[in-house]
Amino acid sequence: MEPQFVHFDDVRPFLLAPGVTGRPLFGEGAMLNLIDFEPGATVPLHSHPHEQLGICLRGTQVLVVDGVEHAVGPMQGYVLPGGVEHSAFCGPEGALVLDVFQPVREDYRERHAAEG
Repeated sequence: MEPQFVHFDDVRPFLLAPGVTGRPLFGEGAMLNLIDFEPGATVPLHSHPHEQLGICLRGTQVLVVDGVEHAVGPMQGYVLPGGVEHSAFCGPEGALVLDVFQPVREDYRERHAAEG
């Protein structure tokens, strides 16, 4: 793989859930996904085998794990091991979150390519 340099404003978004878009950057063994939540948007309960780390950049994202809500505000982060069921929602101000997945989510690569 060759080095990549991007400005995320130039990365085409793809739909993750109603009102939730991602702008991915794919590496060989890991990926970033800049996620924009519209006000009040939700991501339904799901799990995946990928390890997920994230940081909230703007607004508040609430992650729900085992029925417990964890509010994550600006400059706060989290680690979700693979296989952990979780959902997410944000409040009336929306949120901007940067997620890291390891390994690469090939389902995201396919969805991003399909929406191109």
